[in-house]
Amino acid sequence: MLLSATRWLRGALAVIVLATSTGLLSAQDPAAEGEAKPALPLGRVVMFSSGVAFYERRGDVEGDATIDLRFNTRDINDLLKSMVLEDLGGGQISTVSYGSKDPITRTLRTFSIDLTTSPTLGDLLAQIRGERIELDSPTPTSGVIVGIEKRDQKVGDQVVQTSILTLLTDEGLRNISLDNIGRIKLSNPKLDAELRQALLVLAMGKSADKKSVSLSFTGKGKRPVRVGYIQESPIWKTSYRLVLDDEKQPLLQGWAIVENTTEEDWNNVNLTLISGRPISFTMDLYQPLYIDRPEVKPELYASLTPRTYDQSMAEADREFEALAHDEKSRDAAAKPAMANRRMAEAASNGVELQMMKRAEDKAFNPASGVQSVATASDVGELFQYRIATPVSLERQKSAMLPIVNDSVKGEKVSIYSESSHAKHPLSGVRLKNSTDLHLMQGPITVFDGGAYAGDAQIQDLQPGTERLISYALDLDTEVAPSIEGLPEELVSVKVVRGVLESSRKYGRKKNYVIKNSSKKTKQVLIEYPVEASWNLIEPKEATEKTRDLYRFAVAAEPGVAANLLVREERVDTQRVALANCDDNMIRFYIQAAVVSPALKEKLGEVIKRKEGLALLVAKRGELERQVTVIFEEQTRIRQNMEQLPKDSDLFRRYVTKFNEQEDKVEQLREQIKKAIDDENNGRNDLNNFLSNIDLS
Repeated sequence: MLLSATRWLRGALAVIVLATSTGLLSAQDPAAEGEAKPALPLGRVVMFSSGVAFYERRGDVEGDATIDLRFNTRDINDLLKSMVLEDLGGGQISTVSYGSKDPITRTLRTFSIDLTTSPTLGDLLAQIRGERIELDSPTPTSGVIVGIEKRDQKVGDQVVQTSILTLLTDEGLRNISLDNIGRIKLSNPKLDAELRQALLVLAMGKSADKKSVSLSFTGKGKRPVRVGYIQESPIWKTSYRLVLDDEKQPLLQGWAIVENTTEEDWNNVNLTLISGRPISFTMDLYQPLYIDRPEVKPELYASLTPRTYDQSMAEADREFEALAHDEKSRDAAAKPAMANRRMAEAASNGVELQMMKRAEDKAFNPASGVQSVATASDVGELFQYRIATPVSLERQKSAMLPIVNDSVKGEKVSIYSESSHAKHPLSGVRLKNSTDLHLMQGPITVFDGGAYAGDAQIQDLQPGTERLISYALDLDTEVAPSIEGLPEELVSVKVVRGVLESSRKYGRKKNYVIKNSSKKTKQVLIEYPVEASWNLIEPKEATEKTRDLYRFAVAAEPGVAANLLVREERVDTQRVALANCDDNMIRFYIQAAVVSPALKEKLGEVIKRKEGLALLVAKRGELERQVTVIFEEQTRIRQNMEQLPKDSDLFRRYVTKFNEQEDKVEQLREQIKKAIDDENNGRNDLNNFLSNIDLS
C-alpha cells in the first residue's frame, strides 16, 4: 500500500486546489444540478495499528464532472491533511471545495442584514432604513422606511410599549404600528435574496456535524478517477489459538479483528492490514486562522516645492541598464507559465497507476477447517497482511478474518517466578515463530489435548524469534526456595597518595528444590532477578538472560527432587583518606591477612607519626590552657583591686602579682608560637609521608 501510494503521489496529474469559499459550492450550472452526479464507490481500505485507515474510492466520470462526498466534521482535518486525487484518463482536478468552518457569526456579518443578535421585526426594519417595502396593514401600503420609534400606549389600566414604523409614501409620511402589519415584502430583490441566504446559513449552522466536499474534474470523454484519504479508525486487532499435541508440532491459528465504524457499507472491498506504529497526528487545518495586525497611522509631512534637475551622462547609462533588466524580468516571469503549460501537457498524457499484484491463496488445511485469507509482505519498516478475498461488511459491524493457520515450533515448559506464585510454577510454552509472518501482539487461547488449557498473551513476534508464554498454574510441580547469606570478606587493601582503598566481597546463595509429582519429565525454568551490582558465580551462566531476569533450566524427573543453587558475589570498594583514619582502623588493616608486609610497615609508621603529632598538639593545648588560667586569675585580681584603696598593702601586692603574670604570659606566648610551628611541621611531615605511600 505504501509503495503504491508513493507511485500515486509521484504520478499525480494535477495540483489539488482546496477552496474554502462557499461560493464555489453554489457556482455550478443550474442545468447541471438536475443531472445525476457520478459516484465513487469505496474500493480499497488499508487499516493501520496507529488509529487511522486509508480509504480509496474509484469510479468513472465523463467530461467536466463534480462529485460530492459527505464527511463528518471531525474528519475534515484528516481529509485536508491527506487527500490525494488522480484523474487516470488525461483530465485534471480543478478544485476541491468545502464549507468553511468560520464561526457562523462571522459569516452572518457578511450579509447586508445582520442576524447574529436574533433581531426583532423592529430591529430588522431599522437595519434597512431607506429601502422600499410593501406591507399589508388594514390597507395595502408601500413606501420607504424612515425609522422605527417606540411609544407608550395605555391599554386599560396598564401602559404598554409599541413599535411605530415611519414610512414615506407617495401621500407623505405615515406612522403604522407594527402590531397592525400582517405582511412585509422587500421591494429590492437583491436585499430579499440576501435575507433568504442569511437564513439558509443560519439553518445550516444548526446541523454542522456533516460537511459536503465537492471534487471537480475537468476533461473529455469517459475516464477513471481515484480519490484516497486518511481517516480516524479503530486499530485492527489480532487474537490467536494455539493447539498443543504431544505427538505433533503446535498449531497456531491467528485471526484479525476489523471494525467498520464508518457510515457506509463495505461491498467487495480490497482490505489490507498493516502492523507497526507509523507516526500519526491531527492538526486543525479546517478552522480559519486570522492574525491580529497592528494599526499604523500614516505620518503627515509638509509638502516640499518640487525641483527640476539636469540629467548627467552616467544617468543615461543606468537607464539603458534598467531597460535590459526589465527584459530579463519578463523572460523570468514567462518561465513559470511555461512550467504550468508543461504540467498540463503531462496531465493530459495520463499515467496509469501500478497496482499491487495479488498473491495466490494458501492451500486449504482440512485438519482445522480454516484457511488463511491473507498474504503477508514487508512494506518498509512495517508489515502488511493483504486479504486475498474482497471483504463485504455492513456499517457499524465487525468481522474476524483468518490471517495465519500453520504449525509452529514449540516446547512445553514450567516457568517459576517467585513474584508470580511462591509455590507453583506456571505452565507455559517456549514458542518459536517458524512461519514467514510477523505476528502482532494479542491474546492466545491455548488448547491442550483437545481441551481448553488457559489464556496467554504475546508481544510482537518477528519470524524466527522465540517467546515464552504462560497460560495456567502447574499444580503438579512445587518449588521451595531458600536463602543463605555469606560472611563479609576483605579481599584487598592498598594506599595510593594517602588514600586507603579497601575492597570487600559480599556473597549470597539461593537454593531451589523442585518436586515433580506428574508422570512425565518436565523442564522447569527458574526465573531469578538480575541486579547490576551482583555477579553470577554459580552456575557460570544462565540458560537465557533477559534485561531483568536470569532463567535457569532444570530437568525435573517424576518423584525425584531436583536442586538448583544460585550463588552471587558483589565487591564493594571504599576509599578514605589515611589522615582521617583513627588508630584502631589502621591497626585493623595491619592485622588483616590480605595486607602486604610492606604496606603493614608503612601503616605502622603512620601510627607512630600520628602519635608524635598528637603529642605536639597536646603540648600546644597545654600552653594555651595555662594562658587561659592566667587570664581568668587576672580578671579576679582586677575585680578585687577595684574595691581596695590604691595605697593599701594588698593593692600593691596585687600589682606585683599582676606584673609577674604578664611576664609569664609573654613567655607562654613565645612557647605557644614555637609549639604551633612544631605542630605544623609535624603535620606537613605526616602529609608528605602519606602522599608518598603507593603500595598494595
